[in-house]
Amino acid sequence: MDTDTADITRLFDRYLRSLDDRGAFDAAWAASFFTEDATTSTPAGDVRGREAVAANVRMAMGLFDRTVHFGSNYLVDVDGDRATLLGNQLSTHVLADDGGLFLSGGRTENELVRTPDGWRLSRADLRIAWTQGNPPVLP
Repeated sequence: MDTDTADITRLFDRYLRSLDDRGAFDAAWAASFFTEDATTSTPAGDVRGREAVAANVRMAMGLFDRTVHFGSNYLVDVDGDRATLLGNQLSTHVLADDGGLFLSGGRTENELVRTPDGWRLSRADLRIAWTQGNPPVLP
């Protein structure tokens, strides 16, 4: 595995892990993973801009008491200072309101840019293929 591929994979794994670590999801968190103009498209909504991404993740993760996000089967293509990462994602969520389980599986589609601080996500989309259990109600 070349260095860029390893760095990109590590960044994405750190991102998924950060969701489960239940951090602040603040500006510093967002800057460690996303470009200033990043976009995301997830079941929690479509947003643009690093601040909006942080706010959206903070809202979405607030719906759960605990989570485990698992990424796999990464396909990374690097073209100079740009890259894509495609992968599978399984997510287990313990709902905050009733402790019920909500599971989802899907594909993640990402674009990345090399910055002075390393690789950052410029687009992070999650396409859900299946769910099990009752989903949380989005505010």
